[in-house]
Amino acid sequence: MAKTNPFTFLQQVRTEVGKVVWPTRREVLLTTIMVFIMAALTATFFSLVDLGIRTGLRMLFG
Repeated sequence: MAKTNPFTFLQQVRTEVGKVVWPTRREVLLTTIMVFIMAALTATFFSLVDLGIRTGLRMLFG
């Protein structure tokens, strides 16, 4: 494995970071909103499944 001096390494890192396409503020906002919506939908779904299982078990054993 070839060794690279720290200065060359930092130059390469800076070059690679320059190639990154950073998201816009709007893209970040929309993605964040979608994550919260999906989390709420998932929580609602699993709450309903839990309620159904609980009700079923109470009817079966209660």
